[in-house]
Amino acid sequence: MSAALDMVNLAAEGGVTGNLGSVGYGLAAIGPGIGVGIVFGNGTQALARQPEAAGLIRQNQILGFAFCEALALIGIVMGFIFRS
Repeated sequence: MSAALDMVNLAAEGGVTGNLGSVGYGLAAIGPGIGVGIVFGNGTQALARQPEAAGLIRQNQILGFAFCEALALIGIVMGFIFRS
């Protein structure tokens, strides 16, 4: 805990320079990355349990993947929109 506070104090004293949008995008990409893992993990389990429903499961996997990637693209655009 004290190491984290030391880093915050160091950043406050020296000033943070550079584009913080890249840090924001890195944080914004965590959620969609986890979401894609959940979508394909559960889709694989569903295919193993009911192979006869492969078409519907695959369709839902692709739709879930598209929504997760849309969130990642929104995260990368926000760094450019809210540039200070």
